[in-house]
Amino acid sequence: MHAGDILNKRASLTHNRTALIELPAGKTYTYGELNARANRLANFLRHRLDIKKGDRICILAHNSAVYVELFYGAGKTGAVLVPLNWRLTPCELSYIISNCKPRAIFCGPEFAHVLSEIRLEINIVSLEGAAIDDAISYEKKSAHASETEPTRPFLTDEDPYCILYTSGTTGQPKGAVIPHRQVLWNCINTVISWELTGQDVSPVFTPLFHAGGLFAFLTPLFYAGGRIILTRTFDKDESLKIIEQHKCTVVLGVPSLFQIWMNSPVFAEVDFSHVRWFISGGAPCPVSLTEAWRSAKGVVFRQGYGLTEAGVNCCTMTDEESVSKSGSVGKPVFHSSMRVVNDEGLDVPTGQTGELIIAGPHVFSGYWNNQEADSEALKDGWLYTGDAARIDQDGFIYIVGRFKDMIISGGENIYAAEVESVFREHPFIQDASLIGKPDEQWGEIGVMVVTMRQGYIVDREELIQFCQERLAKYKIPKQIIFMDTLPYSSYGKVMKKELKKRLEMDTSD
Repeated sequence: MHAGDILNKRASLTHNRTALIELPAGKTYTYGELNARANRLANFLRHRLDIKKGDRICILAHNSAVYVELFYGAGKTGAVLVPLNWRLTPCELSYIISNCKPRAIFCGPEFAHVLSEIRLEINIVSLEGAAIDDAISYEKKSAHASETEPTRPFLTDEDPYCILYTSGTTGQPKGAVIPHRQVLWNCINTVISWELTGQDVSPVFTPLFHAGGLFAFLTPLFYAGGRIILTRTFDKDESLKIIEQHKCTVVLGVPSLFQIWMNSPVFAEVDFSHVRWFISGGAPCPVSLTEAWRSAKGVVFRQGYGLTEAGVNCCTMTDEESVSKSGSVGKPVFHSSMRVVNDEGLDVPTGQTGELIIAGPHVFSGYWNNQEADSEALKDGWLYTGDAARIDQDGFIYIVGRFKDMIISGGENIYAAEVESVFREHPFIQDASLIGKPDEQWGEIGVMVVTMRQGYIVDREELIQFCQERLAKYKIPKQIIFMDTLPYSSYGKVMKKELKKRLEMDTSD
């Protein structure tokens, strides 16, 4: 069995059970109906677009039932789905599209103007009447596609299912190749280790271009026969009402989202009695925030851990442990091994900090056409995460920092090298260094420290405008500080610890 068989297998077992409720339209799909729609999409790919095993297909759209159908339809045909982050600029998207070379791109109406700027010479499939010249209308052209199961190509466990692009430490995104093996074992690990059942209901508030959107609950719950509530966009007040109205049982969020929810006027009134547990992922969650939720609402609140390269559900804990081991992300899921090692790859003593490395069937295959990145991340069967961690005497893992030069703001990874390279493109900038500053709402915010070329002057507003044309909004630094010089090492690299010390992180404008 491959991951592409999950939906049709589940449909054969619980054909008439509700699988998906699509909001705000309120459309409901049973497993049988959803599988038939995925079959229709798969047959559309094969017979209308001539998509074959290994061909890449992109989607640039908000969450929808079609997004889900395309994910499973791709799996049925052996095609490789490449979800595109709609927060990126046309320049950033152009690089990804050029790198993965898709045969087709599905585009929602909100992003038609983005593709027009990129000027692609490949098949464009419009969704929901997206106004794109020479595009193929999915709704019109797929109406007569067969809903029968397509003939499966021969697939191995290592055949790619998805390519998910993550920000690169060298300034360019890297495509993490997610094989069928990883998708299936993420389902198995999550269902077993988190004890999911066919009675569980979970909302998906995160975009489906994220590993968290696709794999935290959507695929594991379909594996178990549960129900997904899919939202198109996020609203802090409405999302709380959705949790209550649909009696959701397991709820994922990032730390900034849990802080936003606490500040909502709806928070005090909403009933969470049906929620088995909330879980925070995407970034370290302050213990004070988890305790505030427990105190205010009497709920079970867990901290999760995962990454695109190893699946988003790498650790687990019981309800009792979420309190007694508050601040920990738990223990490795059932089919997984983890170690904390030093620079030589040797295990560090219990309680000491080192780099967290992971092994198991849920680890990705490598990066798309990037052997250099593969050799850095994958060594002797272990994935080197770049995360600094420690393991206590009971085997619980605590994430204490990052070895990678990365900021996590609102659950989004921001790699310093990428943002710094944009600032250095400005003709008046001599050098630039991005550092993170703790922030109550977002976890961290980016603070850019710049030096000017001699004789030139530029103000903050001009630099922000310069970034807006080249970077997604969430990557643009919240603060910019001007300095005469930056502290450099003997190798010519900015010493960021020294820079933070000089600033004492009192980085007010």
